[in-house]
Amino acid sequence: MTDEDGGFEGVRENVDGNPIAKLVGYAKPYWLRLSVGVLAAFLTRFARLVPPIIVAAAIDRVVLNSGDPGLLTDAGLLPGGAITGEAAKIAFLQRLVAIAAIAYLVRSATRFASRYLLQSSAQKIQRDLRNDTYDHLQRLSMDFFANHQTGGMMSILNSDINRLESFLNTEFRQLIRVVATVGGIAVVLYTYSPLLALVALAPVPIIGVASGFFLTWIEPRYRSIRQTVSRLNTRLENNLSGAPVIKAFDRYEFERGRVVEQSQQYHDEKVAALRIRRAFFAGLRLLTGVVFVAILYIAGMDFITSADGEAILSAGTFALFFLYLRRLYSPMRRVGKSANKYQLAKSSAERVFGLLGRAPTITDPDEPYTPESIDGDVEFDEVTFGYGDGEPVLEGVSLDVPAGATVGLAGATGAGKSTLLKLVPRFHDVNSGSVRVDGVDVREYGLQSLRADVAVVEQNPYLFSGTVGENIAYGDREVLDGEAAGSASARQRVREAARSAQAHEFVRDLPEGYDTEIGERGIKLSGGQRQRVAIARALLNDPEIIIFDEATSDVDTETEREIQASIERLVEDRTAFVIAHRLSTIQDADTIVVMDDGEVVERGSHADLLATDGEYADLWAAQADEGPVSADD
Repeated sequence: MTDEDGGFEGVRENVDGNPIAKLVGYAKPYWLRLSVGVLAAFLTRFARLVPPIIVAAAIDRVVLNSGDPGLLTDAGLLPGGAITGEAAKIAFLQRLVAIAAIAYLVRSATRFASRYLLQSSAQKIQRDLRNDTYDHLQRLSMDFFANHQTGGMMSILNSDINRLESFLNTEFRQLIRVVATVGGIAVVLYTYSPLLALVALAPVPIIGVASGFFLTWIEPRYRSIRQTVSRLNTRLENNLSGAPVIKAFDRYEFERGRVVEQSQQYHDEKVAALRIRRAFFAGLRLLTGVVFVAILYIAGMDFITSADGEAILSAGTFALFFLYLRRLYSPMRRVGKSANKYQLAKSSAERVFGLLGRAPTITDPDEPYTPESIDGDVEFDEVTFGYGDGEPVLEGVSLDVPAGATVGLAGATGAGKSTLLKLVPRFHDVNSGSVRVDGVDVREYGLQSLRADVAVVEQNPYLFSGTVGENIAYGDREVLDGEAAGSASARQRVREAARSAQAHEFVRDLPEGYDTEIGERGIKLSGGQRQRVAIARALLNDPEIIIFDEATSDVDTETEREIQASIERLVEDRTAFVIAHRLSTIQDADTIVVMDDGEVVERGSHADLLATDGEYADLWAAQADEGPVSADD
């Protein structure tokens, strides 16, 4: 899926270097606990090598009464020479038991330490990475959200970051396991028989090379799978959010067909990758089986045909070799699985760090202008703007709005009214011309400073899952903190804002008043109730510039009059822009601006525009002919 279709394939281009190396960079703050965890992991693996050596010593020295010293004797842990007599054998066996007990004790303690330290570090890295990714995502500009689907974003924040945590948690320990086990076994086997050690270790470089080829081969397939699952997540997210529409139009079968199609594509790609993986792992098992058989034949024939004392291996060492072979090839076969996991993790890391490498298009200037307050003068000077590479939506728009004025905007759908006002808080930047607040280009303001004095109430306002009080308190950071803490002053300010927005009456009648949970996106409230809560939220911020983007379109006529009366009082000392669903909403505005096809075609007072008998007069007449406009129109 391309970026234009809402996918995230394009973000990979923002990755500079190996994404797994960037992931490892997140481990730097935890280097001490990781170092101790790695050391403990190596000790765990080395402790696991001790029991087979003890078994070999018991067979040779106790059972067969051989005088072969062995590694434990060379290390000074066991006495040399033949063990004769029952008391000597019992003492020797007790020594073996003590060594085994110490080895298991060390293994248990270091296993706990390594797993706890490494796994907890992986969790911390996951937390930091998700926090940074979310924070960066929130700071990206609006054009990014317009071009990318929510399902794809959720896939990165959840699936991809969880996969990276799993990779760190599991595969890092597997790497230690391979290095410690293969290295330790190689040393032990070479000490007993260099020839058979070389035979046993022959598959190691072959498996390493084969794993490299496997990574190259499987990489494009996993990349395609990640794109497919992102598309599937997006489709599922859209359908779940659009459940009312699907039900209303009875489109169950249609949507099921689209989900089935994408689900089948995901299934086919996963099965194809699974077939490659299984074939690769089967080849590894065949290779290790061949070596096992070869050592069995070579050592067995030498043991049978050699005279006493002349065999390459003693009986105990013969058993040790096969105990070690099982432990040697288990982690080596795991290399193939780790290669598979690495490729999956790399694909996810590309998406995560590609997103982190995506720079916002709207940023603070090098020396941002941050006034203590603004008056609210707004000027549009020959503004031309278009989304992306598309045709201009606005062309040569000029408009001068003094502080405290109320401007109504009218025009057909798609005339550019909402787009024009999105330029004031710098949701987008102009292609040419400029937008100035208090005579300063908005591109020179610090974003936080500018947006702190600009509030927007949209036609379909977004409410968060939570209580009514929390959603209104969202308009002011201090009130929000106080509301969460149960502050009386914060709750009082929330209620005052609700009264100003004509919301207090209906909120008071809710089951739990301001503590009523309103559900996801405020689904438990009507459209008009949601808009009044959004107006209260905006007013709580006490902005100098306030934008009402058809903010009364979903309320009935009586409620509209109530809200309109409140708006008229509230905008007396503020610069206000009101996009009208009903022209009656803006008839008392200081200036009415009529737009058509991205241009200003008329401006003036309600009476003046009616007198000119132009575009506005036609719109007014059309609405008058329709009669009262219902909330559902």
